[in-house]
Amino acid sequence: MIYSSVMSSLTKIIKDTPPVIDRSCLNLTAIKGDSVSFQVVYFSDTDITGKISVVSDLGKAVSVRSVEYVPVSVISADPQHLSDFGYISSKPFSSPDVLRSIRGGKIRIKAGKYRTVFVDAELPAKVKAGEHTVSVILSDADGNQLCRNDQTVKVLDAVLPESELIHTEWFHTDCIADYYGYEVFSEKHWKAIRSFMKTAVKRRINMILTPVFTPPLDTEIGGERTTVQLVDVTVNNGKYSFGLEKLDRWIDLALECGYKYFEIAHFFTQWGANAAPKIMATVDGVYKRIFGWDTPVSEGIYPEFLSEFLPVLTDYLKNKGIADRCYFHVSDEPSKDHLENYIRAKNIIKPYIEGFKTFDALSNYEFYSTGAVGIPVPASNHIMPFIENGVPDLWTYYCVSQGYKTSNRFLSMPLVRTRAIGVQLFKFRIHGFLQWGYNFYNSSLSKQHLNPYKAVSPELSFPTGDAYIVYPGAGGKAEESLRLLAFNAALTDLSALNALAEKTSYEYVLGMVEEGLDSPITFENYPLSELYYVNLRNRVNKELEKQKEGN
Repeated sequence: MIYSSVMSSLTKIIKDTPPVIDRSCLNLTAIKGDSVSFQVVYFSDTDITGKISVVSDLGKAVSVRSVEYVPVSVISADPQHLSDFGYISSKPFSSPDVLRSIRGGKIRIKAGKYRTVFVDAELPAKVKAGEHTVSVILSDADGNQLCRNDQTVKVLDAVLPESELIHTEWFHTDCIADYYGYEVFSEKHWKAIRSFMKTAVKRRINMILTPVFTPPLDTEIGGERTTVQLVDVTVNNGKYSFGLEKLDRWIDLALECGYKYFEIAHFFTQWGANAAPKIMATVDGVYKRIFGWDTPVSEGIYPEFLSEFLPVLTDYLKNKGIADRCYFHVSDEPSKDHLENYIRAKNIIKPYIEGFKTFDALSNYEFYSTGAVGIPVPASNHIMPFIENGVPDLWTYYCVSQGYKTSNRFLSMPLVRTRAIGVQLFKFRIHGFLQWGYNFYNSSLSKQHLNPYKAVSPELSFPTGDAYIVYPGAGGKAEESLRLLAFNAALTDLSALNALAEKTSYEYVLGMVEEGLDSPITFENYPLSELYYVNLRNRVNKELEKQKEGN
């Protein structure tokens, strides 16, 4: 006997645990250019090797993938975070997350074990409005139908606009090369970079960390990460020259994939701006490191280098026509204790980047109020002083430390907690979002390389999943995750809310968002009901259709 059921895309099936299926979450609507997802869960009392097929008038817009499990070894960075009860488990467990293509449609269901497939419809802007049925059919080896699950998606006559949010997930170029064993910037590496770029853009990530020099991020003091600098530096008889061919290829590829914004990697080390990043150069014919942890900010040779390099870089960006879409970093996550160093470092590069935007992650409003940072990116649990003081074009981020009450994407969290960020970004009119781990496959401080499919390590101090939201699939192709799709749903929520606010008013839409809630939404208070987000999107979608009809 085999059992199957359609269920919400936000439900995680934990191994050997019967799922709780709320069919009210399956009343799905979408608008043109939108994406809509659901899952099908199977349970059998005998082993089955079957074939999954999809029948729908939506055609190639619909994909079906298997949901694979990964071990969760670190629940949270701080055990006290678990007191908010917003976690699946307080102990290590296996979590569904990887979305894997089903080769030949073949799928194996083990007796007594739950098996899930994820169905995702990427609706084109020209899709026909009306009801569409997506049928997921499981057949045996002889082609006999074992079960069929139908899900209706009602497409309403409105169009989802492009995201207005500037969104970066730090793209770790070195981790791609390290995991696959590719030579850095070999053709195999470039091909894999392209796959990871295209996957990011598909999910509304529109800014990319660009390693002009190897980013000085998450690196042990005195340690190094694999060199991935895009600028070739040559020193002959003490004179610098710069080759921008790889940088040009990177930017052309990113633009081709759909990126709009470029985030120039940090020019000074993390957590204090004490030193220069690792910079490699060919010096009188010998390739070697010329700057790094042993190069203090105050040393004259590095400022002299920047005085020659930055005008070359900025002229290139201007000639490329992307200067107004480039953001510069000084140093990541400075604290009040680092203010003097940070200001010194910023003043070194300031004369050469006039007219360019600068931004950095920091969480102390007093630091920002000194004027040291152009655009602050405070953590979501430290953002309120910035909001209360009316900081313009405000960004936010979350990562390791935002595990108590806040929205986040740890594997130990339910997916609805990831989706909640959309309504928060809308309410507080957030301009940009940053997260450090699109594909970071290293241990803490990059002391060792890790396999994210088996990420268990004594060097792993951050919560499992915090460091990556895509996986390194076979052949250099990025594999998506349930968490990436949940975050993408949050961003489509945001785009739909913004679109309706433009046609009505921000106050009207915020009223819809908070209607019926016990208390207003904050970054630490938000609905954890899957049904809330389904119902909100359905209502917003219908309102957008009415607004179009009214026009």
